Amino acid sequence: MNAGFIRRCGAIAVGATLALSAMSAMAAWPNDKIIRLVVPFAAGGSTDLVARKLAEGLSKQLNGNVIVENRPGAGGTVGTDYVARQPADGYTILMGSVSTHGSAPCIYPKLPYDAGKDFTPLAVVATIPNVIVINKDVPAKNLQEFVQLLKKDPEKYTYASNGPGTSNHLASALFTNTAGVKMTHVPYRGSGPALIDLLGGQVNMMMDVVMTSYPYIKEGKIRALAVTSSQRNKLLPDVPTVAESGYPGFEAMVWFGMLAPAHLPTDIRDRLSKAIVDVQNGPSLKPYLEEQGAEVSSISNDAFASMIKSETEKWCKVVKQANIRLD
Repeated sequence: MNAGFIRRCGAIAVGATLALSAMSAMAAWPNDKIIRLVVPFAAGGSTDLVARKLAEGLSKQLNGNVIVENRPGAGGTVGTDYVARQPADGYTILMGSVSTHGSAPCIYPKLPYDAGKDFTPLAVVATIPNVIVINKDVPAKNLQEFVQLLKKDPEKYTYASNGPGTSNHLASALFTNTAGVKMTHVPYRGSGPALIDLLGGQVNMMMDVVMTSYPYIKEGKIRALAVTSSQRNKLLPDVPTVAESGYPGFEAMVWFGMLAPAHLPTDIRDRLSKAIVDVQNGPSLKPYLEEQGAEVSSISNDAFASMIKSETEKWCKVVKQANIRLD
């Protein structure tokens, strides 16, 4: 038997061993190692609440321990960048959002990650519409009347946001651009302080997710003019959409999506995606989301990747038109 033949056989054997090892590692996933679900925002916010509910279900689906790890900072970009730099082994996943993967690439000139190339999209967990709410003393009963007020006196009215560059800041900018009106932006540190000042009349309008505004709308403390989804929201069936109110095609949704570091093995990606979908369709997450005015999404994998691309293009256009930039 010649030496060349022996070397070839040895190479084949080594290759087969490595392939079997890789297959074994994937088959063993998830083992008893903890899966970290990183939330790039502080505990208690909407992203965190949805993530914790999802983690409960994933732990059962994967027969393992899924824990939520909060890594807030810089509008969610700190925790997002952290996940991008982790091993693509299925043990570190991210609860991303429209902020981290839709608008951040447009407003941060030195963003440390690439929203498309540095991640493996798994599934969109939920979508939540914003609702345009105004102080109850503003003399407008619907969106058309409010727009007329803005056009009549463009220097008078203000809108609140959760902070510069946040999703409701950009959604408000999209609305003013679409309606051809001007308002003064008043940024806050989160939705809580912004809602307090809206209730008190220090600001006139705010775009806020339905889940946090709904109690005040229900009590008549603020007035809902329109929701930013393509269809009416189940919690607010009598409130029209912005599109119904004279602006066809208008949509500005908050979404939460699960992602992993780039180059995640296809087998692990598919198992994670299936587990997420199973939790979405289970008895716990879906009712919880519906109670918050949110809807379960059916978008996953490649469709999610396409969605990230289109969302980035959409919000970059808004950022450019409104001249919004964070250093």
